[in-house]
Amino acid sequence: MRRFFAKAVRMHLSLGAGWRKTDKFCYLCRRMRASVKKIYASLRPDALVAFWLGVWWICNLFQAGFTELANDEAYYHMFAENLSWGYFDHPPMTALLVWLGEHLFGGEFGVRFFFTLLQPLYLFVFWRIIRPTDADRRDAGLFVMLSAATLMLQLYGFIAVPDGPLMMTAALFLLTFKWFTEGRRAAWLWMGVAMALMAYSKYHGALVVLFALAATPPRVFLRPTLYLSGAVALLLLVPHFVWQYEHDWASLAYHLAGRNSVFRPNYVAEYLLNLLVVFNPFFVPLYVKAWIAVKPQNAVERALKFIPVAFIVFFLLSTFRGYVQPQWVIVAVFGLIYTLFTYARRHSRTRRYLMCAGLATVLLVGLVRLEMIFNPLGLRFEVFDNPASYGRIAGIADDRPVVFRHGYAVAAKYAFYTGGEAYCQPNIRYRTHQWQFRDDDTRFAGHEVLVETPYDGADTTGRVRSVVLPNGKRFTWFVDPHFHPTRLVDIAFTGLPEQVVPGDTLRLTLRISNPYPYAIGVCGDRSLVMLWKHGRFRVEEFDTGEHFNIPAGDTITREVRFVVPEQLSGAGFDAGFALRRDGYTNWFNGKPLRTEVVAP
Repeated sequence: MRRFFAKAVRMHLSLGAGWRKTDKFCYLCRRMRASVKKIYASLRPDALVAFWLGVWWICNLFQAGFTELANDEAYYHMFAENLSWGYFDHPPMTALLVWLGEHLFGGEFGVRFFFTLLQPLYLFVFWRIIRPTDADRRDAGLFVMLSAATLMLQLYGFIAVPDGPLMMTAALFLLTFKWFTEGRRAAWLWMGVAMALMAYSKYHGALVVLFALAATPPRVFLRPTLYLSGAVALLLLVPHFVWQYEHDWASLAYHLAGRNSVFRPNYVAEYLLNLLVVFNPFFVPLYVKAWIAVKPQNAVERALKFIPVAFIVFFLLSTFRGYVQPQWVIVAVFGLIYTLFTYARRHSRTRRYLMCAGLATVLLVGLVRLEMIFNPLGLRFEVFDNPASYGRIAGIADDRPVVFRHGYAVAAKYAFYTGGEAYCQPNIRYRTHQWQFRDDDTRFAGHEVLVETPYDGADTTGRVRSVVLPNGKRFTWFVDPHFHPTRLVDIAFTGLPEQVVPGDTLRLTLRISNPYPYAIGVCGDRSLVMLWKHGRFRVEEFDTGEHFNIPAGDTITREVRFVVPEQLSGAGFDAGFALRRDGYTNWFNGKPLRTEVVAP
């Protein structure tokens, strides 16, 4: 019995010691929590904004590392494989940031790292631009909530696309523009640097400058330093201009004309609906109310008020000549946040509504972000099932190069997720792209290559195979045992008038140059076709019926007769020639000529 009581006493004492340790730990936790609360309560507005932007950045870091690449991200990763002063679609800033991140970390995280870093930086710069002199902690919270609840900023806070660099450099431009209008010393120099950085980020930066100056008082244009600032920007852009010149001004031609299409009413409707969504439908009515009510107090505030309207109207008009993507108006976010922030901080009822609606939006966004990582709903989208889908194609290829014909981003994704060799032919019924400046298809010449081909259940060759990938898309291909590209064959021609009438007989003289070290025969499954392309998507294709041989490294001349058909009546076309094979036409071989088919 004595031993039993002694044991009980020892157990009680040991439990007491344990509880004392637990109590001490709890006490330390309470002290730490109290210290954190005290530190947080002591943060001034600038520090509070920086804190919450830091939290947002950490969330974006996780998203960047655990979400598969979107199509355009893989495409820009392909850019980064060969750094240059320019690319077909965009200036070089995006490729440079992807290249830097890849060399630091690799994988999806590396591709996106610097883009996640840009967002908290440009939002803090923007906060400093619009920060009232009497700003308090509530103003800091309002600014962060408005930013976080803007759906466009959520997505473009971590994906590797040109819009992130554009927002960063646009914020720097607005800051230096503010300095310039305030008469600060050397502000013109830094504004010139900021304009150049915008141009190196995305060509839409030119609109930011144009609209900011349009809202500026006329007296600013009397300052010689304004023109010195422009000269600095142009001087810094000389390497990019040289690249454009060497590549036949490909980017400008694409953005000014290559995107054009026929008018479709759904382009306008979809554009307006997209704006409603990406700017947060809970906020849109208040944006309008705030824009009417807010009176700018200085030049940069006038610019911020004008920029959203200018961007929205400019791209609304652009919908009449082609599809407009919603992120093209992303810079308008700066002006919208400025007007709504300025209005709401003076109207407590509006502030409360925005904080509640913003919180609800952020919670919904959190669910979407989780879906992008884990995909519990089993959605089929471009950020899901990439390793499995492209791994399936790699298994079929069995170390052979793959020539894709449908998607420039698909080829880039295949290379990123499998490390396999790939190339993408341009598509005459869609667009050309950066792949045209690469020589991968030339390197594959003479090799056994997997060639993607349109799905056609009526194939009679017995060569075509097809499979449905894990992402739900179909991949159709045939094996070319001796791949011989014809993309670089140049077909220049004369004899096409600026205007033609259906029924006219055209006598065209073709000068066909073959730069390849092998002869190209136009016979059998390869034919010479005349292409008539209107806008982006309408293509009329006519087989000339010509048969001839182009010796290796040689140039030949051919005469071709073509009767203009009635179906071309009433439209303007880019007309040219192409070598068609396997029922597929890549792009014009050589430069097309412009003509109009006049209705009789």
